[in-house]
Amino acid sequence: MQIFRGFQHPQLAKACALTIGNFDGVHRGHQAMLALLKNEARHRGVPSCVMTFEPHPRDFFAKLHQQPDLAPARIATLRDKLNELKACGVDQCVVLPFNQSFAAQQPQAFIEEVLVKGLGVKYVLVGDDFRFGSKRMGDYAMLDAASADLKFDVARMNSYEVRGLRVSSSAVREAMGRGAMHEVAQLLGRPYAISGHVVHGRKLGRELNCRTLNLRFTHWKPAASGIFVVHVHGLTDQPLAGVANLGIRPSLDASDVNGGRVLLETHCLDWPASLGAEGGYGKIIRVELLHKLHDELKYDGLDALMQGIHKDCDDARTWLAARI
Repeated sequence: MQIFRGFQHPQLAKACALTIGNFDGVHRGHQAMLALLKNEARHRGVPSCVMTFEPHPRDFFAKLHQQPDLAPARIATLRDKLNELKACGVDQCVVLPFNQSFAAQQPQAFIEEVLVKGLGVKYVLVGDDFRFGSKRMGDYAMLDAASADLKFDVARMNSYEVRGLRVSSSAVREAMGRGAMHEVAQLLGRPYAISGHVVHGRKLGRELNCRTLNLRFTHWKPAASGIFVVHVHGLTDQPLAGVANLGIRPSLDASDVNGGRVLLETHCLDWPASLGAEGGYGKIIRVELLHKLHDELKYDGLDALMQGIHKDCDDARTWLAARI
């Protein structure tokens, strides 16, 4: 999949079949939409294209109005969203910066300047609740009305349901907030995972004889948090079982080199000797969050923290053993 920041690139295809959205989580509803998009693109002999935004529009308005509660909890980092779009077979993805200028653009100008002149759309597929342009004044009816004169087709996809539940990013966030990772996996069609480069931390795990693989979650408000049973992919041929903390680590002090950042800290229950003590650093790994053990806890001192970690490891082994 080719990835473009903005749409003014000579390598960008001159025409495409397009869908537009935030695609946070790339859940099963998104996947159904992308499958339809690819089919329509193939019939027209053009590449499939996804337009998405960074930051999320609601992030932008939350910052603009200084109301952080308006920002949605983030399911996936941009890296993971792009990886999932690629896995769905999308040909190209255009990431547009959502800023004041873009937010103020009139709907008709968006259709003419971005969709037609910028991307050469031959087909546009949107969700049933799609809105666009300044003050969200643009809708499907406006797209449909413009399509005849501007010579592109437009279609709208209704909501996607699993067992009577409408699949949406909001539903995924709600399930993640409850720690219902099995339900999350049903909505996503796969276990929820976070990927990235392993970064250096404070090295406190060495003092506790509990080394961790640290990944930064590049958004301040993750949809999930707490202690999880996990599988780690990317270090060996088989996934490694572990326990992970996703959050801000309340038991650590301000001297933590990742202080204030959301971090996924993963301890592998059985570390392969073949990797060596430093074998994880710099590697790109993917950590699947399989089951939530509990929320983050603040421990009074390192001894209490160590006891808590050992209990989490024992509980993780018990949970995994019950599923083998």
